[in-house]
This record gives sequence, C-alpha cells and structure tokens, in this order.
Amino acid sequence: MAVPYWVEDAIFYQIFPDRFFNGDVTNDPPNKQPWGAPPDIYGFQGGDLRGVIQKLDYLLDLGINAIYFTPIFQASSNHRYNTYDYLKIDPKLGDLRDFRALIDVAHQNGVRIVLDGVFNHVGRGFFAFNDILENQEHSPYRDWFHILKYPVEAYDSNDATTYVGWWKNSSLPKLNTSNLQVRRYLMQVARYWIEQGADGWRLDVPNEINDDDFWAEFRDVVKTANPEAYLLGEIWNGDPRWVGDRHFDGLMNYPLREALLGILTGKLAVGGFAEKLEGLLHKQFAPENASAMYNLIGSHDTERALTLLNGDAAKLKLAWLIQMALPGAPAVYYGDEMGLEGGKDPECRKAFPWETSAENLDLHDYLRKLIHLRKQMPVLRRGSYQRVLAEDGRGCLAFARALGEQRLAVAFNASATRRQVRLNAKQIGWRDGLIITDLLTSKQSIVSGDSLTLMLQPWSGAWLSLA
Repeated sequence: MAVPYWVEDAIFYQIFPDRFFNGDVTNDPPNKQPWGAPPDIYGFQGGDLRGVIQKLDYLLDLGINAIYFTPIFQASSNHRYNTYDYLKIDPKLGDLRDFRALIDVAHQNGVRIVLDGVFNHVGRGFFAFNDILENQEHSPYRDWFHILKYPVEAYDSNDATTYVGWWKNSSLPKLNTSNLQVRRYLMQVARYWIEQGADGWRLDVPNEINDDDFWAEFRDVVKTANPEAYLLGEIWNGDPRWVGDRHFDGLMNYPLREALLGILTGKLAVGGFAEKLEGLLHKQFAPENASAMYNLIGSHDTERALTLLNGDAAKLKLAWLIQMALPGAPAVYYGDEMGLEGGKDPECRKAFPWETSAENLDLHDYLRKLIHLRKQMPVLRRGSYQRVLAEDGRGCLAFARALGEQRLAVAFNASATRRQVRLNAKQIGWRDGLIITDLLTSKQSIVSGDSLTLMLQPWSGAWLSLA
C-alpha cells in the first residue's frame, strides 16, 4: 500500500484542543480557568471543536491544509491521553455532531484531519479497567491488562504496583494488546473514526506495543477503510523499522528537530546538520517514507521553540525558513506563529494568544509567506535534495531542490556574523548571466561564470530562484 499522495503537499498544524479557541461556552466545565491562565495538569480553559471550526478561516489564511489533534476522546484530563471512551468525543470538546461538522467544513476547504490514537494504555475510568476494580479476579476483563496481583489497587500510590501502568504510572493502565478481545476492540476503534471521516492516525508511543502483527493488522484495517489515510508513528529516535508496509507511512521527525535546533543553539555545526539530514533523506528511509515524515519544530511534549531559542525571533524565522524548504510535511505547533513561549509540559500547552501584538504579527506574517510560497512551488514539496555548500567555520549551508526543469536553492547563515557566500551555480543548474531572485526579499543577483555570490545577514537565509 503506497504512502498517501497528499502528505507531500501537507502543511500540518498541531492543535491541543483545550487551548486553541472556545467556540461553545455551553460545554465548559463549571471550574473552567480563565483563558490564558498559567497551564497546569488539572485545569481546563474551554477550547473545543466548535472553536476550531470558528477559527478555520485563520488557519486557511495561514496556509494550513492538515490538522493533527492531540486526543479528543472522553477522558478526565486536559491532555486526554488517559482515555475513558474511545468511541465518544469528550463532552468538554463537543459531540459527534460537532466532529462531523468539523470534518465537513475541513474537507470542503481541502483540510485533512488526523487524530491521536493512544492504544498502548487507557485511563482508570476505562470501562474494562473499572470492571476489574469492581470485580477484581472475577472480572471478565482481567486479561485485558497486565495484572500483577489481587486485589488491584488503582490509587494506593503514584506508581502502579498491582498492575502494569505506562512507565509505572497508576493513572495509565497498560492494555494487553496480545489479547484477541482487546485487539478486536482497538481495530473497531481504528476503523470507526476513519469511517467518520478522519484522514489518518498519529499513533502514540507505538514502540510500547512491540508487536509487528498488531501494527500490520492496524495498517490493513485503516487502509482498507481509506487507502489514502495517513499513519504517523511517534518514534523519537527515527528507527526505520517503524515505517513500511507493516507499520507507518512516516514518523514524527524528532531527529530533524534536534539537528535543526542544534545549529541554532551552537550545539551542532552546519556540516553535521547536513550529514544528519542526508542520512534521513537518502539512507535511513525509502524515498516515499522520507517524503512522508512529519517535520516538526515543537510539539505538546517539548519546550516551545522560541523559548529554546532564548526568545530570539530571528532564529525562529530561520528555523522555519529551513523547515519549510525541506522534503517531508512541515508542521506548526499551535501558537508558535504568534510567539507563544513555554517550558516543558504543561508550560508548552498555553492558551492561544488571540490578542495580537506587532511582534506577534511579524512572526505570523513571515511564516505565512513561507507557507504560501511552498504551496505555490512544487519543487519545494516534491523536488530532490542536493547539498551545494557547507562551511562549518562560517556557519553557512546551501542546498538545492530540483523537480524537472525547476530549481530552487536555499542558503542560510547560522552565525552571528554577516557572511558573503559564493554558490556553485553550475551545480545548481544555473548558467552565466541568469538573474536570480531571493523570493523572501525580492533582491536579485546575477550568475557570474559558474558562481552566484550573495550576502547573508546573521541568522538569516534566502530562497533563490530564477526571476
């Protein structure tokens, strides 16, 4: 089964539903926090599915054409990774009618919807685990989990001691996915939401279900329901065993994120970045899977990019400039485009700052320009990749994208000093006398002989194309 064709054209936007926008106050919990309150592990701030519908125009204007939601199924927490009911939208987010309305308006506007599938563990309120708490060893669901001893105690400590919890967390009982009843149930869930219109699954900690037969069956079920559904695995180390016909189409590209942030924080030279990138693109994965990677800079599990970059907006812009020019599907974590900052969970899950400032709009407009250029230029989405220049001592790197006769070169300066850069124009495919335009600034340069010379300001770059 081939990788979905649309993924190479996707610009993803990740939404943590409780913190994006409150579109329906009637489903707010009575103890709702004020919008923008410091996030914690307990509080709800009222974001919901109707809020996403109401702000879809904003996302379309930004250029988004795919949304990845963190979990939306019924649970007790604001993050919802402790599922109570996989077949029910959390009432604080809306209901099935709201989900269908979201699917309809998204699809009418060419936007795909990918859901978060948390199938390794559930919450203590999940019906089968609740039955065990009530009936103990007499429960018909006792083999749905990994019970260590009876009586099962779910609240005796923070660490699970009478059953296996994910990373010993008592609030996250681990499912026994080798049990055929469990497997049948989860496959029903997988099929159901694809049939309701979802365009794919992002699979949470799939390496914790280290059973290739499970994921092969999961893939078959999903692809039978919709051959164009996208399967995305949360594999942090980029292990290639998790992509292909028995696993996923692509992975959350954390290795690329680490390398990209590394060159912007001085932890990695540009040559090392180029080698890492070329390994991911040309060695580690088959071409179709390399092009289906989810290229992220931030997520709900990481510090905000702007915080990691010490609030340096120029560095964040440069991160986007590189990200949006690479093969794979670039992803924006909600609020990054508005300069949202925050440390690790839960600080990275702040409410979206809808009240804008000039600084926020500058970041937003820059990212919007990059996204729209990428969508206009097939070479940026489907072109081949070739390194053109790497100068470790000067922090400069250039690469070319090529598709048919179309060429685009990307050059950047990851240093605090202004640099003059000379590119091998012949290697890119440009000849003497051609006028080359930086698409981001409209500045023009002329190819002289086999060279193109340009000046790059600190922490900046250029997208170069024929005028």
